[in-house]
Amino acid sequence: MFDRIQTPAVLVDIDVAKRNIERFQTYADSHGLKVRPHIKTHKLPAIAEMQLDAGAVGITCQKVSEAEAMVAGSGRLNDVLITYNILGDDKLHALVALAGKVKLAVVADNMTVIDGLSAAFAAAGATLNVFVECNTGADRCGVGTTEEAAALAVRIHAAPGLRFAGLMTYPPVGGAAKVQAFMTEAKALIEARGIAVPAISSGGTPDMMKAHLAPIATEFRPGTYVYNDRSLVARDVASWDDCALTVLATVVSVPASNRAIIDAGSKTLTSDLLGLVGHGHVLGRPDISIDQLSEEHGRLRCQSDINLTVGQRIRIVPNHACVVTNMVDGVYVYGKDKAPELWPVPARGKIV
Repeated sequence: MFDRIQTPAVLVDIDVAKRNIERFQTYADSHGLKVRPHIKTHKLPAIAEMQLDAGAVGITCQKVSEAEAMVAGSGRLNDVLITYNILGDDKLHALVALAGKVKLAVVADNMTVIDGLSAAFAAAGATLNVFVECNTGADRCGVGTTEEAAALAVRIHAAPGLRFAGLMTYPPVGGAAKVQAFMTEAKALIEARGIAVPAISSGGTPDMMKAHLAPIATEFRPGTYVYNDRSLVARDVASWDDCALTVLATVVSVPASNRAIIDAGSKTLTSDLLGLVGHGHVLGRPDISIDQLSEEHGRLRCQSDINLTVGQRIRIVPNHACVVTNMVDGVYVYGKDKAPELWPVPARGKIV
């Protein structure tokens, strides 16, 4: 099926991706939870449309340019949340333009961002929905206390050009209890000030099937679930059969009986480890480790005879599927009844 594809190449089994999408949507529906998938994993409007068809209420993007590319690539992506603090006149100008095309929301965790959003949208005579981002244990962005969350909600509510949309968080694995406690308290504080909290958004693929443990959340933003990867198999969130994205690579050298080199390095597989040892899983060969990457070479090792030959092709489940997507211009999409077809990745490289 893949004989005519030049390597290294990224393959996507669309049947597996669809099954992954439907599995979580069924779970979310059973718990009355809205799904707003993060498209950073696939960056493909066609797959985002599959997510909408399954029941998603909209999409999540990380950057303005990423959202622009996704919206431009489909006439159906009309409800977008950008989960990133947006700063700078050029980005704010682009944000105003995007808001004229779709239902748009963003997040903020400080007054500098809120002031910039307010100035841009008030000047344009438009209104933007803004969530307060909260830190519920991941220690990335987000206000650290419920009092800070309430104070920012008040400022957004009063700011010209802005509408308070609710609370948003990206918790660490196992953080459902903290989300429930923080959001319950923050919501009560905000409502005590006479401000409604329309939505509470949480996310994270590793805990997606435990989202019901934080029932305060009204929507969930899984990303990697659409493809899955080695990190999720290691967490027992997925099996190898649930991994829709693989990297097709060719053995270019077998310099020793226990060592081989492939044509996929850090520019294909990424250097992300995510707490794992090695840089991916070779399907059908659990005895092989990918122990070293340079830019265009991957080194494979085996405790015994590696039994690979020059020219042989292997498929690898990467540690982190999301990064792989962003490093190629196109992915080869195939299925049980679909021959491989090269799909360009419109949102590839959209990082501003």
